[in-house]
Amino acid sequence: MSKWFPKFYDTLMEPLERRGFRDIRKELIHKATGIVLEIGSGTGFNFPYYEDTQVIKVFAVEPEPLMREQSLARAARATVPIEVILARGEELPFPDNSFDTIVGTLVLCTIPDPFKALEEIRRVCKPDGQILFFEHVRLNHPVLSRLQDWLTPLWKHLCDGCHLNRNTLQIIKKAGFEVVRIKRYYKDIFLVIEVQNKKLQ
Repeated sequence: MSKWFPKFYDTLMEPLERRGFRDIRKELIHKATGIVLEIGSGTGFNFPYYEDTQVIKVFAVEPEPLMREQSLARAARATVPIEVILARGEELPFPDNSFDTIVGTLVLCTIPDPFKALEEIRRVCKPDGQILFFEHVRLNHPVLSRLQDWLTPLWKHLCDGCHLNRNTLQIIKKAGFEVVRIKRYYKDIFLVIEVQNKKLQ
């Protein structure tokens, strides 16, 4: 990852946060319970929203050292214990069936191998545990989806691997998860996807 992207990430995201992302994050995080794993925690935008939840502790994994470092101040201010670990979503350093809830916000678009990350999420999530995603997706529109395809190579270069055209909902379904609820925002380009981790115990 380039050094400029972590440095200016909060500044770039702030207009979106003010225009609705904060409310979406807060509503999503308040559904989390128990021991939580947050995938790709970035600079810790979600950390303040674990307040007044049924969360006992959060383990947050972030592969980018600069973003992890920036997130530590938010973790220290949080009212729920948050441990931020340098790790990749495709290689989670936790035993099987460790977490009651797994959270991912605007992260599956950047993970190089989302199927592998989802396999790891399934492994470390308890049977019937909940998985909460807030993601942007490929649009179901003949013109706009092609525009996403056209922009993605440049966008990936500028935004360190973010795929504008990744069909994240389809990937989650293909990975075998049970999607229990979808909420759509901003003309369907952003989705909140609630998933149940159905697997044999």
